[in-house]
Amino acid sequence: MAKRRKLEAPSAEDLGRIEEEFRRETPYRNPTAPIATVASEAAEAYQPGTPEQRRDEAQAAAFRDAEEQGRVIKLIGLDEVEPVSIPRDRTVLDKESLEELEYSIGLHGVRLPIEVYEIKDPAQSKRFGLISGYRRLIAQQNLYQRTGADNLAQIKAVVRDPEQMGGAFVAMVEENEIRQDLSHYERGRIAAIAAQQGAFANTEAAVSEMFGAASKAKRSKIRSFAMIFEELGDMLRFPEGMREKDGLRLAQALRGGAEARLREVLGTGQGVDAKSEWALIEAVLSEQGDDGRDPKRGGRPKVSVPKAGWAGNDVLRTSTGVTMRRESDSNGYVLRFSGKGVSAELMEMLMLDIKEKLEKG
Repeated sequence: MAKRRKLEAPSAEDLGRIEEEFRRETPYRNPTAPIATVASEAAEAYQPGTPEQRRDEAQAAAFRDAEEQGRVIKLIGLDEVEPVSIPRDRTVLDKESLEELEYSIGLHGVRLPIEVYEIKDPAQSKRFGLISGYRRLIAQQNLYQRTGADNLAQIKAVVRDPEQMGGAFVAMVEENEIRQDLSHYERGRIAAIAAQQGAFANTEAAVSEMFGAASKAKRSKIRSFAMIFEELGDMLRFPEGMREKDGLRLAQALRGGAEARLREVLGTGQGVDAKSEWALIEAVLSEQGDDGRDPKRGGRPKVSVPKAGWAGNDVLRTSTGVTMRRESDSNGYVLRFSGKGVSAELMEMLMLDIKEKLEKG
């Protein structure tokens, strides 16, 4: 007879170990019914509207983003754009190249849109100020005035936020620096104007911000030409063609106190073109001990510039460039005025002064 095996109940420790092993080896099953899971997933994936409506909403959102980022090209009326809402860095437009641009626009339209910004307090119909594209705008305006073609009444434009671009002055300069180099004088001029209009604390800050990508030496040169504009900008008639080395010599003379003498000679009205104007300046530089010439090479004779004051008993030259000459004939005396500053308004004022003195006796 076989011996019976004695059975023992598992201890609490054994039961815990068995249950833990069971949990590890048995996969977890969600107690939720399958139909409830499907319904939940369908609810999460549901989007209102038809597929076409959802597509239109997505496209509208993308358009709004592109418009805010300045990536949308618009058609803006030529009469809505103020080309000089900020002073332009470009002071001279080459007539021949402008005519070529007009011809191209007449055939193909404006290929590259201009850049504008919304004016906060628009005057009359001018809603936008120009940042870049001055030549394109002027060329299309000229074409529209000549032809009156309806397709030229509007111009392609991108509306920008100047503050996001580092300011309107900076954006304008960067555009022209990339597409067509500015002259040394134009760089200095626009930096000085930007500072004068309060866009920057001073000219130094304007040059640093507007020409931040330039080397330290180049920024130093720009500051020199900015000083020339600040001290002689109202007297110079042909500054754009000034060579770099000549401008630096002129800036050095200004630092040495030559402003008054330079204004005196430039006011004589003898600078009728770029060469004669520079000849006047060079004469003053020679007086200051800097003629910039190699004496062995010769060259044109130096210009003799008359100084202010009496020249004999009948000629008086003023520091503003006006020359007064006394003449006489059988009919009496004549006062003849000449020079750059002479105008109809000046003569009328002088006649009134003379009238007052004659009536007083």
